[in-house]
Amino acid sequence: MTYLDPKADLTFKKVFGEHPDIVMSFLNALLPLEEGEEITEIEYLPTELIPEHPLRKYSIVDVRCKDSRGRHFIVEMQMVWSPEFKQRVLFNASKAYVRQLDKGHKYELLQPVYSLNLVNDIFETGLEGYYHYYRLVHVEHSEKVIDGLHLIFVELPKFTPHTYTEKKMQALWLRYLTEIDEKTRKVPAELMEYPEIKRAVTALEESAFTPAQLQGYEKFWDAISVERTLYSSGERKGWEKGWEKGWEKGREEGHEEGREEGREEGREEEKKSLVKGFKAVGIPSDVIARVTGLSLEEIEQL
Repeated sequence: MTYLDPKADLTFKKVFGEHPDIVMSFLNALLPLEEGEEITEIEYLPTELIPEHPLRKYSIVDVRCKDSRGRHFIVEMQMVWSPEFKQRVLFNASKAYVRQLDKGHKYELLQPVYSLNLVNDIFETGLEGYYHYYRLVHVEHSEKVIDGLHLIFVELPKFTPHTYTEKKMQALWLRYLTEIDEKTRKVPAELMEYPEIKRAVTALEESAFTPAQLQGYEKFWDAISVERTLYSSGERKGWEKGWEKGWEKGREEGHEEGREEGREEGREEEKKSLVKGFKAVGIPSDVIARVTGLSLEEIEQL
């Protein structure tokens, strides 16, 4: 049996966005919930529409739901860390919190929002732990808490299961995310002992996906490879500037026809800037073609 990596957009949404029992088990294992606060029932909510970005549309995947108490849960997989990610997480969690309340309703009806962010990268190099939990606390008396926003970041590369036996289900779910990929031929027996994790593993079987889905899966990893390369190079500023400049042209047009023409011109400028940045850091033309949708001939001309 061959499997796909659960961290990709296709597989992550399939596993956690289509199976309430699976995502409920996952949340109960990963969230800082006290005894008696466990999630017993959920319903899915529409995912947040993230503004289209040439590359980040691939590297950020989210699933949203709420439970019978009205608590909201946002689960995100972030493949490539960027400096603004914490602020974006805070912004999205705050929006989810505010949107609960219609005009005229009382503030006490507001329920907590939990934002669980799985990061396939290391961003806290000075800290040993992989689990980072943020909330509003009194600076001098940390036991005094304003409940509302709970932000959790999990650095997947730091996770080592043998040191976290006291949180068995958390360790098993993180092993699921970090140990299963295209190279897996035999899934560890301990993962298959639990019904929800076993179903999550079954959902990753390559045979369950269509050829078109598998092609999209490969495109996802191509895009992630490109984004990692750009973030580690000085070319990042160049393609970001090109993207912003292109969209700015669209915004500056004075009427609808002009705006559309400007946006189209901006998109073309964006692609050109991206391709030049890709080529400058040595990314193969066939990978650039899959990510941008341009032909090899068009890429060679830039």
